[in-house]
Amino acid sequence: MMERMPVFVKVDDYNDVLTLVKAIRSKLEDAKQTLLKIHDLKNEEDHQLELWQNTLAEVEKKVDFVDHSLNEPQQF
Repeated sequence: MMERMPVFVKVDDYNDVLTLVKAIRSKLEDAKQTLLKIHDLKNEEDHQLELWQNTLAEVEKKVDFVDHSLNEPQQF
């Protein structure tokens, strides 16, 4: 197994790496926020689709009732 030996890095390179890691973390946070927004939009879309589906079902019931009423002979 390899021994752990100290690694020497130029201070400028070290600072560049820290800056890069900070930028990556910032981009990750942005991506998380974007994903949350997409999730919220998808939930809202699903809700709207469910409302439309329910409305369509109600209209279909009413049309079926009217159709049934018009096609059955009246009982007096």
